[in-house]
Amino acid sequence: MSLYDDAVLVLKGYEGQPDLRDTYQAHLAAHPDGIWRSCDAGHLTASALVIDPEHKRVLLTLHKKLRMWLQMGGHCEPGDISMAGAALREATEESGIAGLTLLPGGPVRLDRHPIPAPCHWHLDVQYAVLAPRGAEQAISDESLDLRWFGYDEVADVADESVVRLLEATRARL
Repeated sequence: MSLYDDAVLVLKGYEGQPDLRDTYQAHLAAHPDGIWRSCDAGHLTASALVIDPEHKRVLLTLHKKLRMWLQMGGHCEPGDISMAGAALREATEESGIAGLTLLPGGPVRLDRHPIPAPCHWHLDVQYAVLAPRGAEQAISDESLDLRWFGYDEVADVADESVVRLLEATRARL
């Protein structure tokens, strides 16, 4: 199965946010290249919130280009075989944490946000990953900083999309 086929199936099975889900599905139907950054009409991305429920905290990255505290994530790559796998790969690369595991149940949320031209939209498929006990992060080249934040601190440092992702993740836990 191709990554495109996996994305179609993931979205078909996603039960939340029906209007946004339909937008993603229509985008893929109109753009067979809609999972790749080369699609100027917008493209799917995969992200994951790294969560440590035992200590009631999440790991956020201070994105180098955007200068915002965000969950880990980014563009799909040719070696990715699933959206979940792409999200897990991104989370592992950007956090430096080995042994992350996907929170069961598929995507936690969808988030569509504008980005600078030539592409105009990221259609983010958002997952959550559980950090193993004793996880130690290591900053990547894509980050200015990497830091754990308590659940109650996230709204003070991150935008509403991250806050909504944390709320949805906690509800799933």
